[in-house]
Amino acid sequence: MTQSTLDVGPVDYLAVEFPGAKLTGEAFAALVDLVDRGIIRVLDLRVAVVSADGQFAAVALTDLDGDGELDLAVFTGVESGLLDDEDLAASAALVGEGDAVAVLLYENTWAGPFVSALRRQGADVIASGRIPADEVMAALDSLEQEG
Repeated sequence: MTQSTLDVGPVDYLAVEFPGAKLTGEAFAALVDLVDRGIIRVLDLRVAVVSADGQFAAVALTDLDGDGELDLAVFTGVESGLLDDEDLAASAALVGEGDAVAVLLYENTWAGPFVSALRRQGADVIASGRIPADEVMAALDSLEQEG
């Protein structure tokens, strides 16, 4: 199967700050659920902790919170090569000392068949974008207050 015949969805990334490098695992359970249901495919998932001197160190996707349980063992070795050390460094620069950052690169697999169907009929996606969740919530709150 060639790349042109594959159903490939758009690829997005998230950089998430964990203040104090505290992880509860709740978000990771939701991530596993999205993967299990075929909504997304994780291409890369890397985590770094920023030290007191502002340097960062990549950490293994295992027992991130030190409780003895493997938090992200399901994603160990998931690495497409699209997310590199420079990307991790840029994300680490966005968080404070003592904090952790997780960088997730994922394919929206749900959209692959839709985009392929559009292309087969001669159409093409010419623009896409994202509205951050906090902006959506603020707009909805504003509309609710007006109405």
